[in-house]
Amino acid sequence: MLRCLDMDEPDTAAILPGDVLTATDEETHDYGDHKHEAEVASTGFVRPPFRVTCPVSVEPVLFLSMFSLALQAPLSTQYLWDRISEDLGYNGSKRSGCSNGSVPPDPLQTEVEILTAHWNLYISLGGFSVGLFVVPLLGSWSDLAGRRPILILPNIGLALQAVVYLVVMYLKLPVGYFLVGRLLSGLSGDFNAILAGCFAYVADTSDRKSRTIRVAILEACLGLSGMLASIIGGQWRQAQGYINPFWLVLATNLASALYAYLFVRESVVPDPSAKLLTSCHYKAIWHLFSKGGSTSDAGGTFHRCKLWLYMLCFFLVVTVHFGSRELYVLFELSSPLCWGSALIGYGSAAQNLAYLSSLLGLKIMQRCLEDSWVALVGLVSNVIGLVVFSVADTTQLMFTGYGLCFLFMAATPVLRSKLSKLVGQSEQGALFASVACVESLCFLVGSGLFNSLYPATLHFMKGFPFLFAANILFIPAGIIGTLRCLDQRRDNRDSTVS
Repeated sequence: MLRCLDMDEPDTAAILPGDVLTATDEETHDYGDHKHEAEVASTGFVRPPFRVTCPVSVEPVLFLSMFSLALQAPLSTQYLWDRISEDLGYNGSKRSGCSNGSVPPDPLQTEVEILTAHWNLYISLGGFSVGLFVVPLLGSWSDLAGRRPILILPNIGLALQAVVYLVVMYLKLPVGYFLVGRLLSGLSGDFNAILAGCFAYVADTSDRKSRTIRVAILEACLGLSGMLASIIGGQWRQAQGYINPFWLVLATNLASALYAYLFVRESVVPDPSAKLLTSCHYKAIWHLFSKGGSTSDAGGTFHRCKLWLYMLCFFLVVTVHFGSRELYVLFELSSPLCWGSALIGYGSAAQNLAYLSSLLGLKIMQRCLEDSWVALVGLVSNVIGLVVFSVADTTQLMFTGYGLCFLFMAATPVLRSKLSKLVGQSEQGALFASVACVESLCFLVGSGLFNSLYPATLHFMKGFPFLFAANILFIPAGIIGTLRCLDQRRDNRDSTVS
């Protein structure tokens, strides 16, 4: 892998076999030898102050960070609505029931909705544009400097964002200052850097056989923390307002950073000469996708094509996830479902429970199926559920769709795992930083595409966006199935030749 000339590549590529948590597989021990343990022990930033014997590593870091993000996201949107309503003198409330269209919309409410949507867009784009440059830098740097810094620094940045939000709420400053907090978080890597660090850490500390399930456990942490935050946030805001929940956001980010500092062991040997602000990190990512990384020699062009195709599959699958999720509440609020807040909460809980059912299903299916076929089963589950959503006109049918999607999250951990196995051990940070940036792009594309498609197709089929999403998923399904068949054919040919 392309690196700066003053960096010692063999040292940075070494992995600590003795310090990983459960990686006892023979393949994991090949990543380094025991002499590196003494080297790491002498490095102050590598060994945490406390040793943890329980079989967890970065799962609490991701759980706490996701909890804070899921708690603050809807609350910040509601705060924007309330502050803009107050500034414009609008005293009405958001309708949560059905409207038969006989009552004309309030022009002032329409203006509040537009301004709230615009500020949400500005804040999201601000964080995304800064993170697009910072996250690849931090991710590739972590391949040299270690994983722990990019687990700690972004959490501190998110804590600073929460501080800015609290100052705005206490002093009733203009809502534009929210953008300042978002930019501060983006400069430290934001949540995407934590995602990249956690998945790279799991890739460091797992063998090829167990990597998919370890990645799935991390994704289950995302769903579980999101479900918990959604349950707590709404009720707490109604009872005590916005400020106290944001104090919890601040405390959660600081707790995540503190856990990473105190308990998480380093998974790579840091290079003391590694510099953060250098173009070498961007060149490393360019080399990863233009040449296929350091492991491309064996596979050649086919290896590089697989990297791009699996990344395309990941983009399409996650875009569908984000885009369709944006529409569920709108679809459920309006006729013919006319759900209230209680049923919407149950629907959100059912959707988040699919993270856990997907984890369980993946673990069971791995006993008899290869990972590619597991991903295809997950995509089939997602397609069937989306088709049911597209024609759902009763509560029972809507919950049937949620039930049929019980394996819809089985595809993304498989894709992350396959991408991880295609690159070298010293390139995991660069890879997952790129994946995190793609995930942010998925959110913007999915939100923009499906929120535009929904009103444009209401006049002929309300559920058309769900049907459109189901058809998109046939593309990654075809790619994954084709690549698996080609791999199997190459394996059979190689075994015949040998």
